[in-house]
Amino acid sequence: MLSQKLHEALNAQINAELWSAYLYLSMSMDAEAKGLKGVANWFYVQFQEEQDHARIIMNYILSRDGKVALQPIEAVRTEWASPLEMFQDTLKHEKEVTAMINNLASIAAEDKDYASSNMLVWFVDEQVEEEESAREMITACEAVEGNKFGLYMLDKELAARTYTQASPLASTNA
Repeated sequence: MLSQKLHEALNAQINAELWSAYLYLSMSMDAEAKGLKGVANWFYVQFQEEQDHARIIMNYILSRDGKVALQPIEAVRTEWASPLEMFQDTLKHEKEVTAMINNLASIAAEDKDYASSNMLVWFVDEQVEEEESAREMITACEAVEGNKFGLYMLDKELAARTYTQASPLASTNA
């Protein structure tokens, strides 16, 4: 059974993951509106991953006889000046998510909830990848800054990114 503190924090994390999905969907739509279909694709894949992250936590709460309490998702920004700005905001946001995941891990450790600690290891590792990916995209955007052909080539490369389900735990039986 989950402690009340961890249960509430996991439900807050669901909301944060869904807000992240909404943010990345907004970035995807802004990029697409600007004709950057590859950048749009990159953020759409992020949108799908964040939905999976929320579902993993929902499934986990249910597996521990907890209740999933969905909350309203706050509005997100809808326009960015450039892909570079999008990826800079992505890194900033992912660092905030990392802090939230680390807080969950701390609560689970305090509770001596080894099952929750074990589940959260995946998220800790995922956040390292998320931050690294954002940093790589910032570097790529900086490398082509002011070079329209470079941006065109980067956009083409990002169009090839495909979605892979985050974890088998994300699937549902429904």
